[in-house]
Amino acid sequence: MTTEVRAVQAGEVIRYADGIRDVYASAFSAPPWNEDPAGADLYAQRLARDALRPGFTAAVATAGGTVTGFATAWITPEVFPADRSYGQVAEALGPGRTRASLCGALEVNELAVSPEAHGGGLGAALLDAVTGPAPGGRCWLLTSVRAEAALRLYERTGWRRVGTPVPGKAALVVLGPRHPGREEAGAGNGDGR
Repeated sequence: MTTEVRAVQAGEVIRYADGIRDVYASAFSAPPWNEDPAGADLYAQRLARDALRPGFTAAVATAGGTVTGFATAWITPEVFPADRSYGQVAEALGPGRTRASLCGALEVNELAVSPEAHGGGLGAALLDAVTGPAPGGRCWLLTSVRAEAALRLYERTGWRRVGTPVPGKAALVVLGPRHPGREEAGAGNGDGR
């Protein structure tokens, strides 16, 4: 069965909400995330609100009419938020680096592929589809240091870890392959990544 990956706009993403919810549940119930299945219901509700964010974009993968993966992103506000994990991210990077690297950049919020679809390049295709409109190539994401498969995907596709870990979280900021600050990010790790 052929898998199709396509970018979808804010008003269109809700058509895929049930399938996105199912992929979210299967992808994030496993380690390192270990989310309760109820978290998928909460995400489905949050998706409707997220679709209203400035610069929201999404990509959906389908095979035979079934959603097999998705990615969502939006433009990080010029005034960096303080809710969720944003406060810790700003603390890790400092105000100047946060403003220069993240504010106004496309922020990949979620990327998930159903376990049955792993290993076929779907994660990379979704990531590419959702980050295509990144202004000036500036895109970023936050991920767990324990998400080894995800980190391998990001590194394989040219993303770079920012060397400073996020305090109080087992998380890393990762800059996209065309982000102008990625060389500086790689230099700060000591391992060239």
